[in-house]
Amino acid sequence: MASRPARRTPTKGRVSPSRRTDTRVERAIQSAINSGEIVAVGVLHLVRDTVVTVLAGAQNVGAELGTAAVAAVRGSIKAAHSMGADLGEVARESIRGTVTAAESIGGELAGVARSAARGAVKTTGDVGGDVATAARRAVEGSVLAAKELGVDVRTLAQSAAEGAMEAADRLGGAASRGVRATLSGTVAGMRSLVAEAAPSARQGGPQPAARKRGRRGGAAKTASQPRQGGDRGKSTQSKDGARGRR
Repeated sequence: MASRPARRTPTKGRVSPSRRTDTRVERAIQSAINSGEIVAVGVLHLVRDTVVTVLAGAQNVGAELGTAAVAAVRGSIKAAHSMGADLGEVARESIRGTVTAAESIGGELAGVARSAARGAVKTTGDVGGDVATAARRAVEGSVLAAKELGVDVRTLAQSAAEGAMEAADRLGGAASRGVRATLSGTVAGMRSLVAEAAPSARQGGPQPAARKRGRRGGAAKTASQPRQGGDRGKSTQSKDGARGRR
């Protein structure tokens, strides 16, 4: 009797490594904060140590680092919200923690700062917090991390601002306007981060069209002047001819 072919194991229920990392990091952060550990070690150390520990055995650290950064920030802000803590301060320290964790395991810092800031603004909006403050604190956290690590401050601040604005634009309305207005000023010593990251429509489109219309107008006036002069010349000649006949 012929043996039956082995059945293939269904893959529908499998969870991707990034998804598992996301869940582990967020649960670990929330559990620690809810148990009071946030008071003992602070959000900065908690987030940094959790991200480093979870990614220690990862096969592809670069691919999972952004996911872990977002999960760490999200877990911190959700737990802080449930405790009535300052969301802005938690956002700042959690981003410091993710960036310093990325540096310790050889990750790409600008990408982590961007992902973490995007997660901070989105999560703050989800829980009903002040997204403009979250955006400001996110940039501040990236600046502090850059100074501690001795890397380019402007680059990390710009990356964090870009991530914050991406999240705010997805939220739309007052959230988007508030974040852009905040980052248009000076944040942590960095000026006008919005202008470099994403110029507004008012800085781009309408101005060339206005100049173009101005040039056309000027050309029309220049073209009309000779005709007017010619008409006056003809009028003068006709008057002189009339006087001569008289």
